[in-house]
Amino acid sequence: MTHASVTLRQPSQITFGLGCAVPAACAFVRTTGSRRVFLLTSPSVAQLAATIAAELRSGSVAVDVVTGVPPEPTTACAERILAGARAFAPDLVLAVGGGSVLDVAKIIAALHDRTEPISAFYGINVLVGRRTALVCVPTTAGTGSEVSPNALFLDEVTVAKKAIISPALVPDAALIDPSLMVSLPPALTATTGIDALAHCLETYANLAAHPTVDLHSLEGVRLIGANLAIAVADGSNLAARSAVALGSLYGGLGLGPVNTTGVHALAYPLGGEFHLAHGISIALMLPHVVRHNLSSLPSRHTALAEALGAPSVEELPDRLEQLIAACGIPMGLSAHGIPREALPRIADAGLGVTRLLKNNPREITRADALRIYEAAF
Repeated sequence: MTHASVTLRQPSQITFGLGCAVPAACAFVRTTGSRRVFLLTSPSVAQLAATIAAELRSGSVAVDVVTGVPPEPTTACAERILAGARAFAPDLVLAVGGGSVLDVAKIIAALHDRTEPISAFYGINVLVGRRTALVCVPTTAGTGSEVSPNALFLDEVTVAKKAIISPALVPDAALIDPSLMVSLPPALTATTGIDALAHCLETYANLAAHPTVDLHSLEGVRLIGANLAIAVADGSNLAARSAVALGSLYGGLGLGPVNTTGVHALAYPLGGEFHLAHGISIALMLPHVVRHNLSSLPSRHTALAEALGAPSVEELPDRLEQLIAACGIPMGLSAHGIPREALPRIADAGLGVTRLLKNNPREITRADALRIYEAAF
């Protein structure tokens, strides 16, 4: 079997391990000789950010600590933070937080020394170049943003998720410390973990799948499938936390060269119009899109079923539903306030995400999309 060429772009440094975040972050700043650090974080990990800031300031590094990124960041919110970064003029941007914090930090690093608005860079490879160093420390095991070229925002004008995808957004360093995730509440552990699982599954069962990504993707499915429910039930279980964090990293590594498929495409409108958290949107769509896709790429879906412990490939969607239920995520669009009469316009919005639908193992027509949303209702 022949494969199309693939380009792998990853951080020049990926550090993974319990307790690595603070020393590795400070060491990276010292190594680069940075003197002005813009530290973007969230209130839930303010103490960690304060520890890093204090360590850097003891070495005469100026640090501006900024919070205020919502769970689903808007372009307007990112613009406000960008304005502050332009005033501070950092030579390094350090992100400590979940995927939303990381996505905003990527844009800060790329655009704080430019004048164009964020909206000018929507799309693939519209943004060229970044002059400011970027370090990402994820505190959730979900988006894989710390190693991906993607940043997603809710655009208030179109009420839709918009992506900025560029090699310039791949961080210089990704520091993954599973111990930072111990305090993550069960609900967030669950939804971010399902998002990470979807990244692994979708980059494997994908028309653009490639052997250089397959190994990570399939192992990520196995790691998350076996450990996510354990991490949800007992957040202090460091073995489970580490396994899910590693699976999340593996999923993130596939986003640049391969990217996701119909699950993410059909999930985006749920966040765009109804402001559902991204991980919940993914959980609501994952089993139903996989059920639609089963007849295509049968050997790959069989391997996914085996990795998740499903007795047969036909039971892969059921196994996904069981895992989501075990994580305590309520299923059904109706349970999350989405009215049935919205399904046709949601379907139209989902079908507009062609950059992902082109990867889907099986074509999704408008009739298919409506049927999938009805099944998910």
